[in-house]
Amino acid sequence: MSLFKYEVFHKVVELGSLTRASEALGLTQSGVSHAVHSLETEFGFSILTRNRSGVRLTDNGERVLAFVREMLQVQERLKQEVAAINGLETGTIRIGTFTSISVQWLPGIIRDFLASHPRIEVNLYEGDYHEIEEWLLSGEIDFGFVSMPTLDSFEVIPLKLDRMLCILPPGHRLEKEPCIRFGDIANEPFIMPKEGSDYDVRRVLRKGRIKPPVKFRAADDYAIVAMVENGLGISILPEMILRGRRNEVVALELEDGSCRSLGIALNATRNVSPATRKMIDCARSWLADEARAGGAKPARGE
Repeated sequence: MSLFKYEVFHKVVELGSLTRASEALGLTQSGVSHAVHSLETEFGFSILTRNRSGVRLTDNGERVLAFVREMLQVQERLKQEVAAINGLETGTIRIGTFTSISVQWLPGIIRDFLASHPRIEVNLYEGDYHEIEEWLLSGEIDFGFVSMPTLDSFEVIPLKLDRMLCILPPGHRLEKEPCIRFGDIANEPFIMPKEGSDYDVRRVLRKGRIKPPVKFRAADDYAIVAMVENGLGISILPEMILRGRRNEVVALELEDGSCRSLGIALNATRNVSPATRKMIDCARSWLADEARAGGAKPARGE
C-alpha cells in the first residue's frame, strides 16, 4: 500500500503551505494539489481549506490527522526494522529542542551520531517546553528535551542539572555579593522569558517567595542577556545560556543553589524506533563524556 498521498498531506499540514510542501518534497505545486485532492476523493470529504495565508485543516481533516501520523510512524519504524535486519541503517529522527540545548548540546551529539550512523536523517523542531510536550502527545516528534518534571504520561530519562543564575548589569549594587538572596531582588525591575519559556524562572521565583516587577518579556534568551547588559533590569537564566559567550553581565548563583533538571521525554504510549533509541544512547554517552571533562552535574535519578 502506497502512503505517498498521506505523506504529502502530512507535509502540507506541517509546513502550512502547498508551495513550501512542494519545495520540501521536490514536487510541483500541481502535483501536491493533485495528491491532496486524490486523498479527499478517497475519503469523501475535504481535509484542507485554502486561503491567502496558506492552508488549514478542516474539522474532518483534524479528525483524520492523528491516524495519518500514526500510519506514517508505523511505516518509518517498519523501514528501520527491515533495514536493521538487512544490516543497513536508514530512517528519520525528529527531535524537539529548545535554544540552550540546540546551541550547547545538539551540535556535538549529532556530529557523533552521524559519524556512526550516516544514513539516518535528523530533523530538529525548536520550540518552548509546552510546544515540545504538545508535539510529543501528537506524535510530531520522536522524543524531546524537557525541563523536569513534565507530564506523567511521558517516559523520562534524566540527563543533567543546570544551575539557574541571576544576571545583573555591570556596576549593579549586588555584583560583589557571593550569591544573590531573594530578598535583595524582590523589587528589582525584572526581565522575564516569554510565556511558555518561563517555567524554570517562575519555579525559582516561587521557591524564593518573591514577585519582582516584570518590566519586559522577551522571546529569545540572548535578547534577555542583551537587555540586562544595557541596564534595563535583571533576570534569572540557566547557566547553559551563558556558557561559551562573551556576555557583559554579572552572573551569580542564587542563595538556594537552584537548578533546572534536564532530560529526554518520550511518549510512553508509542513504540520507539531503533534509530531513536540509538540517538538517545548517543546523547547520554556524549553528555557523560562532557561531565567527565567538567561539564554540568548529572541529574538526580541518573
